[in-house]
Amino acid sequence: MSDTEPSEDDINRRANEKSRKRKQARDRMLATKTIEKGLLIVHTGKGKGKSTAAFGLAIRAIGNGMKVGVVQFVKGKWQTGERGVLEKFPDQVTIRTMGEGFTWETQDRARDIAAAKAAWDVSREMIEDCRGDDPKYDLVILDELNIVLRYDYLPIEEVLEVLGGRPEGLHVVVTGRNAKEPLIELADLVTEMTMVKHPFRAGVKAQKGIEY
Repeated sequence: MSDTEPSEDDINRRANEKSRKRKQARDRMLATKTIEKGLLIVHTGKGKGKSTAAFGLAIRAIGNGMKVGVVQFVKGKWQTGERGVLEKFPDQVTIRTMGEGFTWETQDRARDIAAAKAAWDVSREMIEDCRGDDPKYDLVILDELNIVLRYDYLPIEEVLEVLGGRPEGLHVVVTGRNAKEPLIELADLVTEMTMVKHPFRAGVKAQKGIEY
């Protein structure tokens, strides 16, 4: 090693000093974050993982002793792995599977609209059950709500009013591609799943444990 090259101790010392400064800056930033509230979370986009991420939050909530309500607007016909896990916690989780499949499966618009309205009625009831001193749920997942909103099966104004007026401490997660802009504007947290590559395009079918 030449006299001009830093020693390993010098490199470590500089790296540690940078880390110390980064931690100080982060601690100052975190000290300004004092608000605690129920969040409206939207998972959208064409990529895989929107519902998976929502159910991951459900498992996290269960691990923290929280109670979870789930309304599935579309995937009622599917026996998914997520549902199999959540059903093992009946004291903490309520799952209502209200959908009858995607619109191209039922091929009956009137039936789809009726199913969407029934699911929305259940969703509103879950949200209302969270008012007062003994809320029934801490987290409500409205799985694939964005799909029925995309097709205008539900009035977006009513959905926004209910979600915007949810109880203060209630977290609500909405999933599905093509989230409408007014919902995105209302939400506290929006994540867009971007598809870079998908095996379906190469002829690979949906597989147990991966897609369901």
